[in-house]
Amino acid sequence: MGLRRVLLLGEGNFSFAASLCGARGTHVVATCYESEEDASRRGGAARSIRRLRESGAEVVFSVDCSKLKDYFSPEKREFDCIYFNFPHCGRKAGVVKNRELLAHFFRSSAEVLAEEGEIHVALCNGQGGTPMDQPRREWHNSWQIVAVAAGAGFILSNVHPFNTETIHGYKCTGYRSQDKSFRVEGALNHIFTRSTPPLCFTPGSCQIQLGSQKVSFQVPQVLVDKMNRGFLEPNSNHPVRTVKEELMAGLSQAFPLQDTDCCLSLLHHGHLEGVCPSNIFWITLSPEETPSTEETSHGLARAVLFSHVDFCQGTEKNVPEGCHSPGQFYLRPSLLPHAQARMQEGAFPAGTLHVFSGPVFRKCRITPHSMPVFHEVLIVLAVNRGAESSCVQVLVNNITSTIHSLHQTGLKPNINLQEATGSETTERNDFAAFESQLGKIQYFIFVETDPPGSCEKGSCVGVIRTSHELASSELVLVFASLNLDLLAMLLCGISDWRMLWTPDSRFLRQFPRGQLRLFKSFSLYPPSYVHDVSFWVPEGEQFDEVAFHTLARGVSGEMVVSVQLRDSFQQAGTGRRSLCYRLTFQSCDRALSCRGAAEMQLRLREEIQRQLGVTLR
Repeated sequence: MGLRRVLLLGEGNFSFAASLCGARGTHVVATCYESEEDASRRGGAARSIRRLRESGAEVVFSVDCSKLKDYFSPEKREFDCIYFNFPHCGRKAGVVKNRELLAHFFRSSAEVLAEEGEIHVALCNGQGGTPMDQPRREWHNSWQIVAVAAGAGFILSNVHPFNTETIHGYKCTGYRSQDKSFRVEGALNHIFTRSTPPLCFTPGSCQIQLGSQKVSFQVPQVLVDKMNRGFLEPNSNHPVRTVKEELMAGLSQAFPLQDTDCCLSLLHHGHLEGVCPSNIFWITLSPEETPSTEETSHGLARAVLFSHVDFCQGTEKNVPEGCHSPGQFYLRPSLLPHAQARMQEGAFPAGTLHVFSGPVFRKCRITPHSMPVFHEVLIVLAVNRGAESSCVQVLVNNITSTIHSLHQTGLKPNINLQEATGSETTERNDFAAFESQLGKIQYFIFVETDPPGSCEKGSCVGVIRTSHELASSELVLVFASLNLDLLAMLLCGISDWRMLWTPDSRFLRQFPRGQLRLFKSFSLYPPSYVHDVSFWVPEGEQFDEVAFHTLARGVSGEMVVSVQLRDSFQQAGTGRRSLCYRLTFQSCDRALSCRGAAEMQLRLREEIQRQLGVTLR
């Protein structure tokens, strides 16, 4: 392993650089904005400079932090760490000038920092504008360091006290041209790392086998980074797969188990009764590859035809005529159709657990736990009539004991089964509400962690329903559907579902060999930006709010965290209706700048006009 190259900027008396020189495996490059003659006049500077040179360190003078690549040849620009302690423009420069200094510094540092390098910036207490500052200044009166760094593609990955007592020989000086030192009591060291690049908005396509031929379709923009991610593949260490494997291992102790999740089609074809069309990702196959009606009917073994099962009445309803047109494909919103198709194929021995798993896709509003895609595991068990209740209890007890065994993270999950007695339960979260559209639910499975979340009764992570029609006259089928993504979040303390889908390798590094651990965010205090949009709704039309949320997801690359209706009014005389929404942009894993959020807002304004037919105000 080569030397760790450390660059220090804005050194005053070089005492900080001198404290680092001689460290094993480290090559120090110490710089100063002033000339050597001026810098040497500072108390102790000449001694520190001599010590640095004797130890083999480089000392460079008259270095401007906004033009770093000009001072180092290309082969010497890969610094592993850059330190800038107490940057300041000088004299009585205000917060705006110092923000500009930081902005230039971060952009310049991006050109000389190694790919996995770090930037350390020490600031006086209150300057940074993060919750770590005590007391914390008002946002407009701070240096807004996290937002400024985001403009150059950096995220705040750590922040800790800048403890001068642990730095041997260090003596803080003031900004250039003054000898008055900074007040370093309560100072903080902010550590920044590179962010993964922003999501590319280029449309993507997906190819699947349908009958005897391959067909392709354009992936909805909101899902372009979520197709074919392979979370459940055998070589995956993703916590979603770990949760699934542990659940299956636990269930196999009580039941014979058959995993049947291979070759399940992403597409369904036909009519999904009871489900609002706004909640479905409708797909149009590529025209040159669209199969004929006859070919489509032969391909239904792979693209499942969903003839709805009414779990309330126990009666099967056929797909209406005319639903076999090639345009009526949609990304599967549930694994129930797959289970139904398998059950109708023939013998289904009692007492054997059949397990289906894979990603499912549902349009939904933007909330902290609403997921347009998640991994579902569907457990199906045939039992003798009259034994359903005891079977459900055995299943839930087994799931409960398995989840309890997984709380190595320090979070203690509390699991409870609630009988579905009214519609109010479906308002717990988007998962429960959509499942209720698919058919009658007997029980909801709730998980609450300690410390408890904002929801008193926890998060709904699963539902249980029964059917008397898909098995023989002596048997009843019990279906248990679980949201693996939500379970993984609760067990690992992941507060934002989007983190499960991050391409940043720092996420999976926290789960070596699939071990479940308490997640530690690598992007602290991400800045948020608020924008409003007002428009007239097309006359005589009902505004599709789910479509609006989905468009916001896709245009922003999932960087909209909140959409709130701020105002609604009807114009006297014309009857035209106007809506005003407030959108909050924030990323959990990527650098999002003020400019980046503004560009997303402009793109959203263009797209809602084009796709939703609204008139902007």
